[in-house]
Amino acid sequence: MRAYVHGLLGPGGRKNSRQLAEHAGHPTPAGLRHLLGRACWNPDEVRDDLQEHVAERLGDPAGVLITDDTGFLKKGTVSAGVQRQYSGTAGRTENCRTGVFAAYASPKGRALVDQELYLPKSWTSDRDRCQAARIPEEREFATKGDLAKAMAKRALASPLPVAGVTADSAYGQERWLRRMLEEAGLGYVLAVPKSQHVHALGRIDFAIAQAPDDAWERHSCGNGAKGPRVYDWAAAQLPAMDDFDGDQPTHQRWVLARRSLARPDETAYYLAPDVVRLSPCRQPTLGYSPVLPCRTNAAALTPCEPADGGRLGRRTADRSRQRCTNHYWTPTELDVYGLPSNTASNLLMGLPEFRT
Repeated sequence: MRAYVHGLLGPGGRKNSRQLAEHAGHPTPAGLRHLLGRACWNPDEVRDDLQEHVAERLGDPAGVLITDDTGFLKKGTVSAGVQRQYSGTAGRTENCRTGVFAAYASPKGRALVDQELYLPKSWTSDRDRCQAARIPEEREFATKGDLAKAMAKRALASPLPVAGVTADSAYGQERWLRRMLEEAGLGYVLAVPKSQHVHALGRIDFAIAQAPDDAWERHSCGNGAKGPRVYDWAAAQLPAMDDFDGDQPTHQRWVLARRSLARPDETAYYLAPDVVRLSPCRQPTLGYSPVLPCRTNAAALTPCEPADGGRLGRRTADRSRQRCTNHYWTPTELDVYGLPSNTASNLLMGLPEFRT
């Protein structure tokens, strides 16, 4: 197994058993072929062992689960899950397989801890093809969001101490993923597309466009290859949702916007629950707010009136009988509590980094 993993991470184009054996220094590929074709071992048990190992070595109360998918370019049509689909690796539509991965990041380091193969409907609807590729009969079609939810649930059931979850807009727009994380008591910072509709406000880009100039503050979200990555940031508190929250909401929801300095028309959008603490004296509760905590006696937020003079907030409150106003706020801290700058960058930029 160790030789197999080292071979997959090593150089070389094709990763067949013969080339992997040559990379490992084995005289023949017989051992690797036995491992992959005849040996009896359960990949789920291997994953569980891996998560226990990562929890022992890297586990931390500020740990974050990072979800993303990647494509593996293929030339044939036999490999399980292969079809022409968009590949982030190639940056275009290619013949490839797609895997959804979960990484665990903490102040002690990072590691991949889970994976799921995405099977398109062209595969799950063809049982003969699935049987030929040795795909279990019980495997049904699942969206990438469904796979992300399954991995998040497994992480919660594992020894990994998880304070929050982050992912790009492909997963952030999944409403039921966000709800599942909130019900589990997890914080999250999930990127969403500019066309994302938010409760009572409509499109997220239209809502942020009404923020006044003084609602934006300039902060670095971590160091990059060329130094600090500085952006303008703004946050807006969202109204409560009656069908989710009931009469006594247990937390708040926020919109977070990140605007490019060089190209001000480029803005990234995020959703998060309890992103910041309004109470000036409360310490952060990592179970709900792995980002933007108030760590001093000064209030972490400064309220600013909306650009429309408050009419948006009043209209929303009148229409939906919400329990909070829609003022814009300027976060004065953008550091991730207890995490190194590279992990903070992953959370705030919504661009997971997987390194082996």
